[in-house]
Amino acid sequence: MSKLYLVRHAKAAANFAEAADPGLSEEGREHAVDLALKLESLGPLPILCSPLQRAQETAAPLANRWGEVAEISSAVAEIPTPPDIAAEGLAARGAWLKRIAGQRFADQPGILRAWRQGVVGSLLSCRRDMVIVTHFMVINAALGAALKDDRLVLFQPDYCSCTIFENSEGSLRLLERGAEAATQVL
Repeated sequence: MSKLYLVRHAKAAANFAEAADPGLSEEGREHAVDLALKLESLGPLPILCSPLQRAQETAAPLANRWGEVAEISSAVAEIPTPPDIAAEGLAARGAWLKRIAGQRFADQPGILRAWRQGVVGSLLSCRRDMVIVTHFMVINAALGAALKDDRLVLFQPDYCSCTIFENSEGSLRLLERGAEAATQVL
């Protein structure tokens, strides 16, 4: 059994519809430092991180405190935008994400179902306790797998919230849901 601490990245300088890969806002950088102080007593643990800048910048203060180097993995990256939507630009991407948020994976194109399988498979392959700095939709995909719920969005994890799962006997089990955003993200 291993505990997986899924942390949503800190507040980015731009949203999903405004920039493809923004870094953290000033507030986000402050929250990343606060997160490192909060999680410091858990480790040092390995850190797995999305390749996106906002996740890497969130992981950096904790990695520095532990003397660790975060392993970058596309398996915990943001939900992929289907090519036809991506071709329309960033604004279309934001509208698409809002539209699908209330839907189920079974009704999505293969690229999204495969992404979810990849996320869950990656988490199930973790054999040690670890911190995973990732994204809103990744945390929801993990929660859906743990609860056997096919919806894309089950809750609104706040920035720097930590949702804890146990990887046990080939399945994810929710131990603790992270803090929920005071305002709706989607």
